[in-house]
Amino acid sequence: MAGRKLIIILGPTAVGKTDYSIETALRYGSPVISCDSRQIYKEMTIGTAVPDASQLAAVKHYFIHSHTVTELYTAGKYEVEALDLINRLFDEGHETLVMAGGSGFYVDALVNGLDDFPSADLKLRKELTDRLENEGVESLRIELKALDPESYETIDIANGQRVVRALEVCLMTGKPFSSFKTSSRKKRDFEIEKIGLTRPRDVLYDRINRRVLQMVDDGLVDEVRSLMQYRDLAALQTVGYKEIFDWFDFESGLVTLDGWGPTTPGDGPVTSLERAVELIQRNTRRYAKRQLSYWGRDKEIKWLEL
Repeated sequence: MAGRKLIIILGPTAVGKTDYSIETALRYGSPVISCDSRQIYKEMTIGTAVPDASQLAAVKHYFIHSHTVTELYTAGKYEVEALDLINRLFDEGHETLVMAGGSGFYVDALVNGLDDFPSADLKLRKELTDRLENEGVESLRIELKALDPESYETIDIANGQRVVRALEVCLMTGKPFSSFKTSSRKKRDFEIEKIGLTRPRDVLYDRINRRVLQMVDDGLVDEVRSLMQYRDLAALQTVGYKEIFDWFDFESGLVTLDGWGPTTPGDGPVTSLERAVELIQRNTRRYAKRQLSYWGRDKEIKWLEL
């Protein structure tokens, strides 16, 4: 309907979306609708950089700690739930709403809609999961890159479960996983404006490195330890959690240095907290780079350097 607008504030991790979205929401008298695929989980706070108490108190937030890690949550579910919320808020009298986050599939689902993805092939998924456990994620990433370069650039390739799902669809259908995103935009009854935030690369990478250190100071290790029983769930296949789980495995003796050397593929055992932190920083920087590459193809985004 005329006059209704959704402003989507997006950009790479650690760029400053939270503060900017709150400032924008206050200007328009809007809540902030999160489109972050990890901040939805109520058990994950520190490692997902959930807005702090003062930020949450400044404006109403939606899709923050709204679901549990035991729930299999998808971009398709987000599309349905977010659209329902947006339409309800517009009906309540809001003329402009603010959305913020960096999860590309969630934003695409909301803006364009998603096609129905094929049902899981449980036999193929088990085969790929076994490969993930025995070979590590690298060989699966190489195969995905060959079959579907767009998904390789889009999804969190440090997340083994996401790589498995994308590769499963590629092998099962003979089509790229990314091709199941709808080619024609679904009609939305409101205007959409996308604002992309960016910073000089050295500044962004420094912010990432410092934020990871702050997460550790804030208790990230204890948070990850509290989630050990859920470590195999999709929600926990996340940068900042996987690396510390791997360190726990080394500390407990489940993983050793036997058979590993400088020429062995992969990062090798995570032998200390310091090494885990280095890997989290590196993997987060890589994720930010992929986010920027993905958003860079969207000609509708108005970029703003902070």
